[in-house]
Amino acid sequence: MKLHELQPAIGSTTAPKRLGRGVGSGLGKTSGKGHKGAKARSGGGKRPGFEGGQMPLTRRLPKRGFTNIYRKEYAAVNVSALECFEDGAVITAEALVDAGLLKKTLDGVKILGGGELTKKLTVSVDKVTASAKEKIEAAGGKVEVK
Repeated sequence: MKLHELQPAIGSTTAPKRLGRGVGSGLGKTSGKGHKGAKARSGGGKRPGFEGGQMPLTRRLPKRGFTNIYRKEYAAVNVSALECFEDGAVITAEALVDAGLLKKTLDGVKILGGGELTKKLTVSVDKVTASAKEKIEAAGGKVEVK
């Protein structure tokens, strides 16, 4: 079998509807849209969540809480991931991106205490958890919080 011999299974494809091609076609005049109404008009139809004029569910339900627009989102890296660096390396946000441990630094970088660390590293990031700081210093490294 060659590429030009490939064909869809019989009955799996149908010809497109040919609208507005005369009364005899069965889809002439109103083109299968019926008479008047929202669905008959161009750009017509109802928006998602519309309930025929009844108060929509999204407006009937009580609202709770709020979104803090000043919230900071930190890119997290576990201590165990820092093993890929050489002994004595200085770890910054840029170094983590270059190493492929992070795609984006977001609003800052936070080092978490997951896993173990055996190398002596100097870590210079925005935030460090207490357990991560403990592990880095136990391995003979240094922590600098910006």
